Amino acid sequence: MDPADEVLDVVDRDDRVVGRAPRGEVYRRGLLHRCVFVLARDAEGRVFVHRRTASKLVFPSHYDMFVGGVLGAGEEYADAALREAGEELGVSGLPRPRPLFKFLYEGPGGGWWSYVHEVRCTLPVAPQASEVEWHTWLPQEELDRRVAGGEWAWVPDGLEAYRRLRAFGEGGALPGGGALPGGGARGGTLPGDGARGGTQPAPGS
Repeated sequence: MDPADEVLDVVDRDDRVVGRAPRGEVYRRGLLHRCVFVLARDAEGRVFVHRRTASKLVFPSHYDMFVGGVLGAGEEYADAALREAGEELGVSGLPRPRPLFKFLYEGPGGGWWSYVHEVRCTLPVAPQASEVEWHTWLPQEELDRRVAGGEWAWVPDGLEAYRRLRAFGEGGALPGGGALPGGGARGGTLPGDGARGGTQPAPGS
């Protein structure tokens, strides 16, 4: 099925469902909908970071520290978080991602309710080729340096979610309890500095 034909729930500013529409129409008209963001960490606490494929309709070739995506019509956030994480990481048998907080993103690309989750992935990953062009695992301090440095073009919704996550995590406290895990040994191969991909996209996915 063409992704533009997938039917999504349309929601209001209180995240209440007010209708349904195909994804292409939702993006074209700028209708509010629902998304999940999942921060995946390996056994050492490193964060899965990837570059989106150039074929993505929203933010092509941009970097992201989350896996995730839109919720289908009638889908629950928790179910979507597990589904999207498994699909994009290319693994089965993940534990259910831990819900952290939700916020309304409004910015480049449109607007959507965004539910941030976290999951520990100790399985070998085989990222979905249609979604992920490049990937690695970065320790927390390296990811923070890359975010602050501005050399990489990050997806703006993921960047906002990550900044909120780090703000919530200062002092170790997260909404609902728990702690923000630290980094680990560096691994993976990084693209060269300035490896920006793509241009500012128009709405669509």
